[in-house]
Amino acid sequence: MITVSDLSLNLSGRTLYEDVNLKFTPGNCYGIIGANGAGKSTFLKLLEGKIEPTTGNIAIDPNERMSSLNQDHFAFEDFTVIDTVIQGHKELYQVMKEKDALYAKPDFGDEDGVKAAELETKFAELDGWNAEADASRLLQSLDIPESVHQSMMSELSEADKVKVLLAQALFGEPDILLMDEPTNGLDVHTINWLENFLADYPNIVIVVSHDRHFLNQVCTQMCDVDYGKIQLYVGNYDFWYKSSKLAAELAANQNAKKEEKIKELQEFIARFSANASKSKQATSRKKQLEKITLDDIRPSLRKYPYVKFEPHRDLGNDLLRIEDVSYSVDGEKILDNVSFIIRPGDKVAFLSKNTLATTALMNIIAGKLKPDTGTVTWGQTTSFNYMARDLNANFNNDELTILDWLRQYASKEQDDNTFLRGFLGRMLFSGDEIEKQIKVLSGGEKVRCQLSRMMLQPANVLVMDDPTNHLDLESITSLNDALEDYPGSILFTSHDHEFIQTIANHIIEVGPKGIVSRADTDYDEFLNRNSIQEQVAKIY
Repeated sequence: MITVSDLSLNLSGRTLYEDVNLKFTPGNCYGIIGANGAGKSTFLKLLEGKIEPTTGNIAIDPNERMSSLNQDHFAFEDFTVIDTVIQGHKELYQVMKEKDALYAKPDFGDEDGVKAAELETKFAELDGWNAEADASRLLQSLDIPESVHQSMMSELSEADKVKVLLAQALFGEPDILLMDEPTNGLDVHTINWLENFLADYPNIVIVVSHDRHFLNQVCTQMCDVDYGKIQLYVGNYDFWYKSSKLAAELAANQNAKKEEKIKELQEFIARFSANASKSKQATSRKKQLEKITLDDIRPSLRKYPYVKFEPHRDLGNDLLRIEDVSYSVDGEKILDNVSFIIRPGDKVAFLSKNTLATTALMNIIAGKLKPDTGTVTWGQTTSFNYMARDLNANFNNDELTILDWLRQYASKEQDDNTFLRGFLGRMLFSGDEIEKQIKVLSGGEKVRCQLSRMMLQPANVLVMDDPTNHLDLESITSLNDALEDYPGSILFTSHDHEFIQTIANHIIEVGPKGIVSRADTDYDEFLNRNSIQEQVAKIY
């Protein structure tokens, strides 16, 4: 168990949080949510002891082992894969190394024998004899074959290094597991495996993630970092989001509709608590939800940007035709004779194991890259708005303020300070923030600027390469809702399961051998119909 008492933290003159009192108990997975910069990752560092709180304390049983997901993918280059995993259990690994060093001594004496016996006892207590076998099984379940377990980490691809570091964090079933953005860099198959692993994990899991689907699958409680406070709420992300919205509506209704809203909230709680699944955590969540009263549901103080796209005209019969497009990078062909047709009404998610391939395809579609071979033909009634994965090229005039940057894209009717300030205010650039120079913007602020530009320039097709990159959950939710409501067509890439599932009505999977699959279906059905292994085999 972890007990946080009267905790506050002040960094560089800024109070991140104050008077925090929390309790984390075994059998629960806690999802830490909050706006960018709210201090989610910092809170994990506090729990891990890497940062000391300004006031208060964090109490953890000294017999409980804590493990965390290492963010440095190159921290173990000089170690074998198997040793890297076992290092997740620091005490066990230290005993192993001490024991091996003793037995390797050329002048091994009686005193060394006594010490070795002590180490052997400790090694057995820590289940050391099964360590390599357990680490190997864990690696194989993450699709790291046994043939590379004795290889050096430096020999692995970055994608495989991410999996090894995940195995390191999970190794030995730690009592407390801390994970900061664990789905980053993972393929769909591995994320699904991790969701299943955590769903039945018996100990404490605390995770920071922007992946709503992941939070919904694994979390029993949400830990909301908001306006200097940290509050615990029972349920997964969807329950927190929907119930807090209903509570806000209830608070705003001081009229005859109040009883109706109370009934709606009660029905929502009952419906959500009844939706139990097979996992132990879902059962735990159900029991917790059943005990919730209306007083436990509080409106969120979060602010959501206003995102809405309007097409300037209806689409005709033709939208986009791609014929025999090929493209190479450094002599390696990443697109090979790609051909497909996009029709009006299509909202298409492009998938690939190789993000270079989908990004190249998006740039070719948008006319930013010329293919080695093939043609791109847009319909005569189409006009598209493009958001690239790398936005830096759009912010190369360092001296411009946010207001002046957006003014470049305004029509004559829109070129008005009051209008532009109000517009930016709805995108959460308020007060003096709009006078901030674009050279100091964060990744998330640049994306919100790009979304503002796209809203000022109506188009009947949106082309977006991983648009949720850098965004916080509030902005992702607003963008998601806007794209669901958009009446035009959308071509996009994403690693966000919920984003793809709720927006796309067509899935196109791209590999070096061309278009492998076009499915006129949603994402979940596509995954169910096509096992990940079969898809990878077909592509590669």
